This record gives sequence, C-alpha cells and structure tokens, in this order.
Amino acid sequence: MRRTGLLIILSSPSGAGKSTLARRLMAWDPNLRFSVSATTRAPRPGEAEGREYFFRSREQFGALVEGGQMLEHAEVFGNLYGSPRGPIEAAMAEGRDTLFDVDWQGGQQIRNSPLGQSAVSVFVLPPDLAELRRRLQARGQDAAEVIDARMDKSRGEISHWAEYDYVLVNDDLDATEAQLRSIIAAERLRRERQVDLGDFVRRMMDKDRETP
Repeated sequence: MRRTGLLIILSSPSGAGKSTLARRLMAWDPNLRFSVSATTRAPRPGEAEGREYFFRSREQFGALVEGGQMLEHAEVFGNLYGSPRGPIEAAMAEGRDTLFDVDWQGGQQIRNSPLGQSAVSVFVLPPDLAELRRRLQARGQDAAEVIDARMDKSRGEISHWAEYDYVLVNDDLDATEAQLRSIIAAERLRRERQVDLGDFVRRMMDKDRETP
C-alpha cells in the first residue's frame, strides 16, 4: 500500500538528546532521510555539496526564498540556513520520510508551509533543567558564561512545547527512542496518508458484488 512521506520535526533544547535520537532513528530505518540544509557559508574541508549542505550564494538563497522553495529558513551568526523544498517533495512522492532537526521557529515554518499537513512534530524535554545543565557541563566544551547563555535559550525553546503534536521527556534514551518509533509507525498508518486505500476498498467491494 503506497503512502505519502512524512515530515518528522524533532526539536529540543540543546542537551536534551535530540541529535542522538535523530542518529538512532536513521540507523533504525534506512529509508528515513535526513533533511540536508542549504547554507550561504563556505564549505569546510571534507564537506561535499548535497551531503553536508547545499552551498549557495546569498543571491541564490534569496531567490529560493522568494520563489517559495524553502520550507524554513533563518540567519545564524551571519549565514543563512534553510530546508530546500524540492528534495523533500521528491522524497514524499516516493513514500520516504524526511527527518528535520530544527528549533521551534523552523518547526513552526514547516508546519505553516504548503507541506505542513504531512508534518509530525515532536518536542523532546529533559527530565529537569538541573539535568540539562549537567549534560551541557559534561560536554566540557563551553565556558560557564556560554552554558548560562545556552540555558537561557533553552528556557525560551521549552516555552513552545505546547505547539507540538507530541512531547517526550527524555529521562531514558532507549525508552524515548522506542516512543519515537511508535509515533512514526502510527503516523505512517493514518488513513489520509494511505494513497491507495480508497482504490483498495472499492476493488474489494466490487469483487464482493461480482461473487455469486
């Protein structure tokens, strides 16, 4: 039975486990594709066009936005980033799901886009803010003032939890992954996503009427 592909939006404050869960989902289902963003920043050593990013000039990026070819976009530290619509629509037509690792603003733009009806949004919460701070500190990458800034941003992210279809508390990574798998499995089976379901039912009924 054919179906349309999903747009799976995964959001969380930094340190809540979103990136780890995204990697696990990709390993679980090879047909799940990660959304490759377009950016105006220059490629770094080892990065390839279409793998890490689609590299575009500001003029090219602006034209894509003006033409409605970006599902979501934002400026981060002086560079533009966004999700090109073309590859996502192609994946949807093939029945493949696309996973987005975006913040609440990106998720909001995707849900409000022409493809928003195919979106399934999941927000991942930490067990509590003290644990979130501990995880950020355990990385050993940021100074105390940077962690404080990240925590302030996290509080802003968390304030948008009610905009999402599903909210998971990631106090156990394995359990949260299992919950995510269940959500995706159920959403794939929704009636409106089953492209051939109407024809299947009609053929079944016609066959029944033809049977003596």
